[in-house]
Amino acid sequence: MQRIVMAALLAGALAGCAAFILQMWQTTPLILHAEVFETGAAPAAGHSHGEGQTQAHSHDHGAQAADDGGDLGRHGLSLLADVVTAIGFGFLLIGAMALSGRETGWRGGIIWGLCGYAAFYMAPAFGMAPELPGMVAAELGERQTWWLSTAAATVVALALIFFVEGTLWKAVAALLLVVPHAIGAPHQVMEPGNVPAELAAQFAVASLVVTGLFWMVLGGLGGYFYHRFQPAA
Repeated sequence: MQRIVMAALLAGALAGCAAFILQMWQTTPLILHAEVFETGAAPAAGHSHGEGQTQAHSHDHGAQAADDGGDLGRHGLSLLADVVTAIGFGFLLIGAMALSGRETGWRGGIIWGLCGYAAFYMAPAFGMAPELPGMVAAELGERQTWWLSTAAATVVALALIFFVEGTLWKAVAALLLVVPHAIGAPHQVMEPGNVPAELAAQFAVASLVVTGLFWMVLGGLGGYFYHRFQPAA
């Protein structure tokens, strides 16, 4: 247990910091941009500004400058959330390594990380793409239920594929992979939103890359530390 705890804490803390850096580089600017559209403050293309509007914009910039001090707190909370989330996933990932009974290093850990990426991001993303503020979405509880069900089904399916022999179990695994998507993710009635489609697409691609790198780092570090803390014979 001490081996699992130490490996999960170290791998999670480092991977969480890496995720925060990647997000600040790729996804956070897109989220901040989308928040402008969410509040309706984004000007229309080709719209001319009168003197009164120019003055109003100058006040807005002044208010924004005054609020810049709050960015440090916001980013600090984001870092904390990334680290705590990464540690939680680290416990799941390294716990699964321990239950498998197989020793692994950083290379094998990356494979484990990619499996976590497939279960907790890729499979749910097929039904629900990453969303920016201001995008139209279904009710939160329904989306959370479908996400958890899809992730759980994918985890079980991957376990059956890699650790259980027999054609029947492989067929069950394939069925588990398909069923959540056959049922379908909850979706709101399609209607125009405030966020431009180009921005939403850019965010989806950036999230795909950032999350993939995070899981590879978490898996690689988790495998390394789990092997590093192996008790002496």
